[in-house]
Amino acid sequence: MTEKMLRQQMLDTALQLSAKGLNRGASGNVGARFGTGFLVTPTGLPVEEMTLDDMVLMDVDGNHQGELAPSSEWRFHRDIFVARADVGAIVHTHSTFATTLACMGKDVPAFHYMVARAGGRSIRCSPYATFGTQQLSDYALSALESRLACLLGNHGLIVVGASLKKTLALTVEVESLCEQYWRTLQVGGVNLLSDEEMDVVLEKFKSYGKPAY
Repeated sequence: MTEKMLRQQMLDTALQLSAKGLNRGASGNVGARFGTGFLVTPTGLPVEEMTLDDMVLMDVDGNHQGELAPSSEWRFHRDIFVARADVGAIVHTHSTFATTLACMGKDVPAFHYMVARAGGRSIRCSPYATFGTQQLSDYALSALESRLACLLGNHGLIVVGASLKKTLALTVEVESLCEQYWRTLQVGGVNLLSDEEMDVVLEKFKSYGKPAY
């Protein structure tokens, strides 16, 4: 994939996040691995005003090219790409239900088998840390260990994946799960699946959506 094609995919992803109501205004960001570095959306720029050229190219030392500054959250993009060879794309949102649970400091437990789509028996919520800090990145990496999604305490949601397309799809799924879990909390609680059952589901998901041959 060329750099221009990847920039277009990033812009399309950011626009879709806005269209789906998962981000509003200048909140959230999108990142994609490129070469030995990565591209990330710029800081403080509403997605409707972004162009392909506004995507900021960075290296793993934190240096960036271009006139615009990178997202204030570039550290967790950098650290995730460095630590996770399986990750090619990152989506960060302030979506309503994920952020609501994050502000309650709640993990998403095994209330539904689709929680396993995020890679484990639960979706963890990290402790709070000031946005843009190394501490926030460290907390995010810990919460994402063996996972594809996590909540950031009093902040929002991070979802990672092999490609922007897969990461966007999982972001939509996780926000839906967060809404469902939040609704169960409004009516008095939830029936949780056992660890054993979630392990069965995790094993089944290894071949989910793949050809039979």
